Amino acid sequence: MGFVQGVHRDQVVMFPESLDEFIADDNPVRFIDAFVDSLDLKPLGFERAVPEERGRPPYHPGDLLKLYVYGYLNRVRSSRRLEREAQRNVEVMWLLGKLAPDHKTIADFRRDNGKPIRAVFREFTVMCRGLELYGGQLVAIDGSKFKAANSRDRNFTKAKLERLNQRADREIKRYLEELDKADEEEQDNEKPTAEELQEKIEWVRSRKKEYAELQERMDRSGESQVSLTDPDARSMVLGSNRGTEVAYNVQISVDAKHKLIVDHEVTNAGNDKNQLSSMAIRAKEALEAESLEVVADQGYYSAEEIKNCIDGDVVPYMRKPKSSNNNSVFAREQFRYDGENDCYWCPAGKALLVKYETTYRGQAVRLYNGEECSQCAVKSKCTRRKTGREVRRWVEEGLLEDMDRRARAEPDKVKQRKSIVEHPFGTIKRSMDQGYFLTRGLSAVRTETSLTMLAYNLKRVMRLKGVQELIAALPT
Repeated sequence: MGFVQGVHRDQVVMFPESLDEFIADDNPVRFIDAFVDSLDLKPLGFERAVPEERGRPPYHPGDLLKLYVYGYLNRVRSSRRLEREAQRNVEVMWLLGKLAPDHKTIADFRRDNGKPIRAVFREFTVMCRGLELYGGQLVAIDGSKFKAANSRDRNFTKAKLERLNQRADREIKRYLEELDKADEEEQDNEKPTAEELQEKIEWVRSRKKEYAELQERMDRSGESQVSLTDPDARSMVLGSNRGTEVAYNVQISVDAKHKLIVDHEVTNAGNDKNQLSSMAIRAKEALEAESLEVVADQGYYSAEEIKNCIDGDVVPYMRKPKSSNNNSVFAREQFRYDGENDCYWCPAGKALLVKYETTYRGQAVRLYNGEECSQCAVKSKCTRRKTGREVRRWVEEGLLEDMDRRARAEPDKVKQRKSIVEHPFGTIKRSMDQGYFLTRGLSAVRTETSLTMLAYNLKRVMRLKGVQELIAALPT
């Protein structure tokens, strides 16, 4: 028995096969084609959506958009790799009608159409909402660090510059000592010459000059660090003892029903503390919900952010983090607030009464003080203050206590957060290999993130509904 034989390369076919015959009816590329064709690109803001009467005809923005959506869906993001795919990939040939734009045209399209590309993600969200793929009741919010196109060696903080300056001073001192010895002793062929040592000293001094310029640049800008390759990227702690990375903080809100991404944002803030209300309210608007429940981890815990959520008809679920004991055996949580009498009861059964109101870190707070602390047997273990133990209470702290009670009453809802929001991040970073950026600058990485999130949602929805059903759901 022989082997399966293919067609000979020189075989002449009288009736050539059409490209369409190579594309199955359920191929995802058919939905990409139909979805982009259904969009009105001019209102979305795409450049050259209407060609000029004079000059060389441009590529239709719809064709370049199709190319990018296909690329991000298939782990091909580089403009040079997309250029090659257009020349050899049958699916791309079918999608673009055998057009083969060069890599600069492809790259310029992504650079020049950031806002319209982000609008395309929102258009697909509207379509998914029409198909009732969003539950619109519970959303999880989380952030993850995506590596920037900037190495650690080209990122500088004030502490790093200080360490580098100290090391440079030690090197200069060592080279000068070696230079003095070289003058006193006979020349050793294995040791650097005086001229070589002098060159090393000048090189280190030039580095010190660069460090001084970077320090001056930080002082002028007020920033705590500077990145040379991507100026907007920042060194961030990755968590779980994984060290630091020069990265961006990618925020997403994910609907609980099918784990579809509702909204996304990219920031260069190193933590999530100021992101909750903006992400939650934007998710509510995207879902067109009258109210929305949101779960997030304790990294988002911020009194002002929680109040903003509640004011925006968003109900947050988050456990209250434990406060520091401040060398006391009695944590703040052990002091029970009595709303009826407006006082705190300490573990020893004594009342802490309102002393005065003030402002603390921009928030209006009340200070409660224990008047009987001086006679308390455990005062030395509770506080070192001569005037007794003091408890600070935000005037809107009742909102935080209500939220904590909600989270305690429905622990399963809080536990859902991981299964909802970490699924997209795991898929994007591992399966899709898009946990790092190719572009530079906050605006560019936001565009790239929109393409990644659109690709994730496309992949998910096509598995839920199928290509043919999605094409049928598009407006005609």
